Amino acid sequence: MLLPNAADWWGQIFNFTNYGELLALLQNSIIAGLVLGITGGMIGVFVMARDMPFAVHGISELSFAGAAAGLLLGIGVVAGSLLGSITAALLIGLLGSRARERNSITAVLMPFGLGLGILCLALYSGRSANKFGLLTGQIVAIDNPQIGSLILICALVCVGLLLIWRPLLFASVDPAVAAGRGVPTRALSIAFMLLLGLAVAVAIQIVGALLVLSLLVTPAAAALRVSASPVLVPLLSIAFAVTASVGGILLALGSAIPISPYITTISFLIYLVCRLLKRPRRAAAVQAASR
Repeated sequence: MLLPNAADWWGQIFNFTNYGELLALLQNSIIAGLVLGITGGMIGVFVMARDMPFAVHGISELSFAGAAAGLLLGIGVVAGSLLGSITAALLIGLLGSRARERNSITAVLMPFGLGLGILCLALYSGRSANKFGLLTGQIVAIDNPQIGSLILICALVCVGLLLIWRPLLFASVDPAVAAGRGVPTRALSIAFMLLLGLAVAVAIQIVGALLVLSLLVTPAAAALRVSASPVLVPLLSIAFAVTASVGGILLALGSAIPISPYITTISFLIYLVCRLLKRPRRAAAVQAASR
C-alpha cells in the first residue's frame, strides 16, 4: 500500500512524459554532463591521491560565493564562480603546503564563502530558481556560448593534467622522494590547485556548490576500491563520473526536481557497489595467502 501522496511524489521524481521532445531540447546539457564527467573523473584521481576532498568542498564554497556575487552584480555566474574558485585554490595552495595547514585554511574559508554567498543571494531580487540552482544544481537549456565556455575550460583542465600527469602523480604519492629527485613539487601543487579551481567552477553549474564532491571525489574513491592500477583507476573514475553525470541528467529531464539528487544517488550507488565488490576480492586474497 502506497503512502498518501506517494504516487504524486513518484511522478515528480520520475516523469517521462514528452521525454523525446525534452531530450532534443537539452542536448547541450547532456554534452555538458559528458564533458564534466570526463574532467571530474580525471582530476578526482589526484584529489584522492593528495588527500584533498575537504579542500574541494572549501573551494566550492568560495566558488558559490563568487557565483552569487556575479548574480547580484550582474557580471555573470560563470565569471564570478571562476573568480571565487581560483581565489580559494590559490589561497589553499600557497598557504596550505601540509595537510594539517590545508585543512585549517579550508575550514576557515568554508564558512566565510558560504556566509558571503548567502548574503549576496539575500540581496539579489531576481528569480528564486537562480538562487536555489547555485546550491543544488539545475537542468536548463544551456546556450551555445555557455556550452562553448564550459568545454573550453574543461579542455584546459584535461590538457593541463595530461601535461603534468606523471610528475604530479609522483609528487602526490611520495612528495618527499619526488622533491629529493628534483621534481618541482611546489610549482606542481600550485598548478594543480589552479586546475582544480577551474574544475570546481564548472562543476557547480551542474550539481551545485553543496554537492560538487559527487563528481570530483566519489567516482575516484569508487575506482580506488576496486583497483590500484595507475592506468585502470583513471579510466574507471572517468567512466563512473560520466555515468553519474549523464545518467543523472537523463533521469532528471522530465522532473521538477533539481538535477543534483539524481547525480549524487547514482554516484553513491556506484561507490557502494565497488565497496561491496572489494570484500569478496579481499577474502579471496586472504585465502590464497593462507594456502
